[in-house]
Amino acid sequence: MEERNVATVVGGSGFIGRYVVKRLVTAGHVVRVAVRDPERAKFLRVMGPMGKVVPLYANIASDGTMARAVDGAEVVVNLVGILAERAAGDFSKLQAEGAGRVARLSAAAGVRHLVQVSAIGADPDSPAQYARTKAQGEALVREHFPAATILRPSLVFGPEDKFFNRFASLAMISPVMPVIAGASRFQPVYVGDVADAVMAALTRTDAAGRLYELGGPKVMTFREILGWILAQTGRHRPLVSVPDAAARLMAAVPFSGLTADQLLMLKRDNVADPTLPGLAELGIMPTPIDLIVPGYLARYRKGGLRAGTPD
Repeated sequence: MEERNVATVVGGSGFIGRYVVKRLVTAGHVVRVAVRDPERAKFLRVMGPMGKVVPLYANIASDGTMARAVDGAEVVVNLVGILAERAAGDFSKLQAEGAGRVARLSAAAGVRHLVQVSAIGADPDSPAQYARTKAQGEALVREHFPAATILRPSLVFGPEDKFFNRFASLAMISPVMPVIAGASRFQPVYVGDVADAVMAALTRTDAAGRLYELGGPKVMTFREILGWILAQTGRHRPLVSVPDAAARLMAAVPFSGLTADQLLMLKRDNVADPTLPGLAELGIMPTPIDLIVPGYLARYRKGGLRAGTPD
């Protein structure tokens, strides 16, 4: 019987997941996409020959379904993460307990390689639940699967991202561009580079048990990023700083698009620690935003894709 080189990608139907799945298939893996809604993951099937990409129901809060998802897998990648809770306790359930569950069950199943994708800013002492639970998840992964590789990307960009697209869309309809915590620094990293980092972590023997922080080649403040988006889309909007009190009030309003936890995260820099290994140590040259983002922001210009490059 032909040996099946199985990889399980937990949360594989998301933004980063589609890039990881494609690379795993290209590398010869049969990929299980472990998600709560397999129907929504069916689009991934076309990334490989028939039967090479298999959407599979799995709930990261359930031992039974997660054990089935990792059973017989050689490698496991956990991409599960949320930016806001739908119900109280979701951060802890998904990002802390869930990460620990994936690691524990992967170890029990004899998985050879585990990659946990966390985030820059993960900190057990952070005032933000997002960052605290990311750090708690990392600790549980280390406890159950010491040889796991942990990757912490900064702000991830790519055609399907919810950051550059969101603010470019806002610039189309708003007379001003609101700026919250404009001095906070980010180091945008290309989603393709993050996926390449996952693959490097799975194949390099020196990556086992290590922590990497992934940032792009350029550090920019939030205000600079928003100004750059306006320039790329040809939208002339004044950048208006939002006072902290007003930002807190906005975060307290349901469905405002900003939560109190996100506001706390925005106030902190999101830049790779230069004392930690990063993309370079994984053999990856970081991709600048100028090579990727203008192409998919073109549709937000006046005239859309038919419009020329803004002056």
